[in-house]
Amino acid sequence: MEYGILLDLAIIIVFAKIFGILARFLKAPQVVGQIIAGLIIGPSVLGLVNQSTFIVEMAEIGVLILMFSAGLETNLRDLMKTGLKALLIACAGVLVPLIGGTLLHMAFYGTSPMGSTEFYKSVFIGVIMTATSVSITVQTLRDMGKLKGTVGTTILSAAIIDDVIGIIVLTFVIGMTDSTTKPTTVIVNTVLFFILAIAIGIVIYFFFKKYDAKHPHTRRIPILGLALCFAMAYIAEVYFGIADITGAYVAGIILCSLKDSEYIAEKMDINSYMLFGPVFFASIGLKTDISEFSSALAIFCIAFVLVALVTKIVGCGLMSRMLGFKGLDTLKIGVGMMTRGEVALIVAQKGLSAGLISSEYFTAVILLIIISSIVTPILLKVLYSKTDKAEATEAQ
Repeated sequence: MEYGILLDLAIIIVFAKIFGILARFLKAPQVVGQIIAGLIIGPSVLGLVNQSTFIVEMAEIGVLILMFSAGLETNLRDLMKTGLKALLIACAGVLVPLIGGTLLHMAFYGTSPMGSTEFYKSVFIGVIMTATSVSITVQTLRDMGKLKGTVGTTILSAAIIDDVIGIIVLTFVIGMTDSTTKPTTVIVNTVLFFILAIAIGIVIYFFFKKYDAKHPHTRRIPILGLALCFAMAYIAEVYFGIADITGAYVAGIILCSLKDSEYIAEKMDINSYMLFGPVFFASIGLKTDISEFSSALAIFCIAFVLVALVTKIVGCGLMSRMLGFKGLDTLKIGVGMMTRGEVALIVAQKGLSAGLISSEYFTAVILLIIISSIVTPILLKVLYSKTDKAEATEAQ
């Protein structure tokens, strides 16, 4: 055993925790602090920790657990109730940023023939922009007492659907990058995986439901759930050639309707919070190479953030107007959908592994998470205050 990895883990955990607390104190997501911690202890600054194979593999496990937890936190009943409106808003919230990100990369680095590796690199920049992290929006709406309103419910449901669509798009794009694989093969494999996931998922769900009834709130359930997560990730990657995180996410969705789904998520959160999460987010910082940061890359990062924010507002806002939302409500939905978080980082990580992006692009993603996390609550409060004043004036 190489005992140096134990020291690496100790350094990562301590620095990630300290910077996570500092980020929370500054009203920023803790993951941002953990990423910055990785950057500081990595080769770019202090050089205390290097990106070893062990750290990379630990980070990969962390990604799977994060996606499994995201699936567990999906509320299928609420998803079904929202109907067509949330689905269409989510589709627009994926399509417009996807196109915007693709065109942005082409504007900076030139166009390439459709189907080429360079073309898919451009598309992947758009894929990174599709992910929505609604946690900050939810907290803001909850603080204002607006979460259970029509707009709040629509944002929450559309964000959940948005992530599902984004994962499917990610799966498809990564599958298409293999020059030996035909587009029809990628489509067929993706469809077959989801058919298998539904069929197996029903059987597994009823097994877990019966087992949960006999052994409620016991540690056996989370242990079996974690095994399912890893098994589905393996099946997705090895047998269908699609992203392992897709399998982990699907495993979470299979179990999300169990009575003990929150208990499973709680146990997963312990693993993620104490070890795998900090290692994953710190590893993003470790592999972020600021030595190659140039003025051209800085301009691209600024443009990336602006396009990512604006395309969400435009896509979701315009679609909501077409569906009957009026006035500032359309802006509220667009602004509420523009926050980015862990899923954007996970998507970027998969792109790095697939050779679609290089490490310096993580800077743009980190900036997007920070800026969207700060700007979204401010804009939502401004929009809702204007609405409240208008309603108060009308009441008089």
